[in-house]
Amino acid sequence: MYPKLVIDLEKLKSNLDAVADITKKQGGCSLMIVTKGLCANPEMVKLVSAHEAVDFMADSRVKNIATYADIARENGKKTVLLRLPMHSEIEEVVKYVDLSFNSEISTIRMLNKEAAKQKKLHKVLLMIDLGDLREGIFYKNEALIFSTIEEILKMSNVEFYGIGVNLTCYGAIIPKNDNLSILTELAEKIETTYSTHLNMVSGGNSSSIYLVGKGELPKGINNLRLGESFLLGNDTAYGTRLPGTTGDALILEAEIIELQSKPSLPIGEVGVDAFGQKPYYEDRGIIKRAIISIGKQDTELDSMTPLDENIDILGGSSDHTILDVTKSEADYKVGDIIRFELGYGEC
Repeated sequence: MYPKLVIDLEKLKSNLDAVADITKKQGGCSLMIVTKGLCANPEMVKLVSAHEAVDFMADSRVKNIATYADIARENGKKTVLLRLPMHSEIEEVVKYVDLSFNSEISTIRMLNKEAAKQKKLHKVLLMIDLGDLREGIFYKNEALIFSTIEEILKMSNVEFYGIGVNLTCYGAIIPKNDNLSILTELAEKIETTYSTHLNMVSGGNSSSIYLVGKGELPKGINNLRLGESFLLGNDTAYGTRLPGTTGDALILEAEIIELQSKPSLPIGEVGVDAFGQKPYYEDRGIIKRAIISIGKQDTELDSMTPLDENIDILGGSSDHTILDVTKSEADYKVGDIIRFELGYGEC
């Protein structure tokens, strides 16, 4: 059946070994592996849950975590919800998740109430916004940060586990020693103010791992959350390949369903496409065009890179992707398979 995502578990294992070495041995951080990139695929879950270096298994969807909560806990891993919990899913969060990321006290109150009902102690990580402007209490609003912590510390069924930050995903702000140092300084102030110890100061995702190799990860950051660097071997701050990793552990295969020579420019007045966008077309003359059986409802076309370097992706619709195979040395036919490396929308 095509299209098909081919997952090389041996290469994934090598990537996991490599990022574990960087994160734990070199960086001295606990390792949180993000499973959402493969929708918590069972074989990937087995690999991650069995790896001795992994401390946490995390996802942005409770339904994914629910599929592996038992196996994770059996292997000594804590389950983590990365996306802020919705009020409508509080019962499931407490049931399947050991640690959730939060920024709203109203949500944390609900977690405390539900945890009491389920006779559990639920851990929360308070997210701090250092300027990427996605989730978290803005770092300059210390009054809100500390009032939130004070209320959490009084709760009977919620444990204040630490603080964390997310960078790069929305505002594209690159983690640096100076902005992550704001987080570690805040952590020190919290510990001093409340005579407590923060179990976790989470310094971001795969965009932060490059700081380890440069020796610039601030002392006090003790956790990293890795998705793309595990799956594709990338440091996402600058797009560099991490030592010991490979980018072809995941290969997308799609079948050619039409192969014809046609003009490269559509004929007639150009309006908007099926997605409401007015497209731009380059005049390449008559070209050899292959249509493959995959489209925008299946994947992000801009993140696909053909293994055949002489193929260009021209665009696509919801179910079709159009390729220019004119310059390819391969003698493609209808029914042949085109292979692609993939990008990763980790955040």
